[in-house]
Amino acid sequence: MITRRDAIKATGLAVGAAILLPKLSLSAFAQSENVAALMQPGPLGDVWLGPKDAKVTIIEYASMTCSHCAAFHRQTWPELKARYIDTGKVRFTLREFPLDPLATAAFMLARCDGDAKYYPITDLLFDQQAAWAFVQKPQSPVDALEQMLRQAGFSKEKFEACLKDQKIYSAVNAVKQRGLDTFKVDSTPTFFINGERYKGEISIDGLEKVIKPILGA
Repeated sequence: MITRRDAIKATGLAVGAAILLPKLSLSAFAQSENVAALMQPGPLGDVWLGPKDAKVTIIEYASMTCSHCAAFHRQTWPELKARYIDTGKVRFTLREFPLDPLATAAFMLARCDGDAKYYPITDLLFDQQAAWAFVQKPQSPVDALEQMLRQAGFSKEKFEACLKDQKIYSAVNAVKQRGLDTFKVDSTPTFFINGERYKGEISIDGLEKVIKPILGA
């Protein structure tokens, strides 16, 4: 369960190193059994975009308070979605890897209203990250987050009930812990493209250097 005090204590936001081009890790998940493990969903399930038979599968581990994650979702994500996901060439899911209690709270709120609201809420929070994650005193990040979620139809009662939901809290943390322990995710954003790991913020040009050869383009 996330309390207002927990989230307000999150004064520092750890972020992953940003790079413009994808960097292949030394231990890519090439073995079929590891790819199968990577594809297994967490307790709340994965929210996929794109067809199951797409040639390219992208899994992103991100934190809602990571500035490089927000930059990816503002700058690269719209092009990735328009060029490859909406055209049926890529299948994508965003997985929770919160780096602090405030990011955990944000993911809980994104999960609280069902799969259909997951990307509208995460897109909103990434786009407006500076307005809630980096606010200055006397306003608290949680109060700013509550105001932001009013745009998604959250009443004060619904907002607070969601942050007290132990099932969602445990599930979000389980996704992060499995990413950390099993897939050695240690920074955000981290991408797995057809099972191979790429760390850091990626431009659309960088993504296309990986995607196009798989698609035969």
